[in-house]
Amino acid sequence: MDLSTTIGELKLKNPLMPASGPLVSDDNKINILASFGLGAMVTKTIGIKGAMVPKPCIYGGNNKVLNLNLWSEYPHEKWTEDFLPNIKSFLKEPLIISIGYNKEDIIVLISKLDKYADGFEISLDYNIDLKEVGDIVKLARKTTTKPIFIKINNYIRNLLEFIKIIKINGANGIVAVHSLGPAMVIDLNERAVKFGNEKGESYVSGPIVKPFALATINLIRGNFKDFTIIGSGGVSSAEDVIEFLLCGADAVQMSSSAMIHGRELYKEILKELPTTLEKYGFSSIEEVKNTRLKKGVKFASSYPMVNNNKCISCKICEKVCPCFAITINKYPIFNKSLCFSCGLCESRCPQKAITGVI
Repeated sequence: MDLSTTIGELKLKNPLMPASGPLVSDDNKINILASFGLGAMVTKTIGIKGAMVPKPCIYGGNNKVLNLNLWSEYPHEKWTEDFLPNIKSFLKEPLIISIGYNKEDIIVLISKLDKYADGFEISLDYNIDLKEVGDIVKLARKTTTKPIFIKINNYIRNLLEFIKIIKINGANGIVAVHSLGPAMVIDLNERAVKFGNEKGESYVSGPIVKPFALATINLIRGNFKDFTIIGSGGVSSAEDVIEFLLCGADAVQMSSSAMIHGRELYKEILKELPTTLEKYGFSSIEEVKNTRLKKGVKFASSYPMVNNNKCISCKICEKVCPCFAITINKYPIFNKSLCFSCGLCESRCPQKAITGVI
């Protein structure tokens, strides 16, 4: 099974890499993750000065991570004098160095980090305007010959214009998507927000943002055929990797799910990826990328059917039906005069016993 892919000019043996964040915050962590066989490595975002990271800074749930983790807590000198030389001594795969956030910082950082980088991921200030984005990418392109990938944030209001500008000015691709926010978690017992910045706000990532990430990647690919897309935001399984590729990604990043379920998840996904590709009829990663994602909206009603051999009479379909059209008499009975053909029962059935609508 051929798992190789390409991002910019970089050849990867497989499409999975970590996302910039806590799991890649120093050379030791990067060494451990590199031993898992990932296709490329990404550093935590490096700034001119080390960040003052608030504590606590990470809150985990079953399908999400809320974070206040800023850029690297170490200044760039620590990376150039210590971490990066060590990383390059053991790392065999491409290294993408993440940097941010404004024009002055980015130009200085590229010149100091370029000899260690196989590519750069650039994160930008949240409130940056499009003209400044173009100027930053143009200057970055003049400073390095390495591939440049711009990481988008949820404050971008005109995404397609943003991508057009970074592409014209020399970016090789985009990383989509960043953490979404602001977000909030509340402790009812304390009647307080016990996690967040001074406003009680944080940023959310993980499986909860996956539908948004897929739609964003699909939108980008539909308008930019020859631009690298690194998908991020909700990857937690081999199936997720394939879904991101079908939507238009060339490779994927994962961080939050590894913090929710444990970093061994990287190895599990890589182990399962070949058999999962085979299960869905693919012989390579490139075949997935070259497969057209089918789409279409229908307006004619079709009604649910149940496979009694699969049904376990859990009654979930009856409980969730918004039209009150399902009753359980050992197996579901559907009242077509009430059914709206919405598809909720089919999507919520844990046994996949209901078909016919979606």
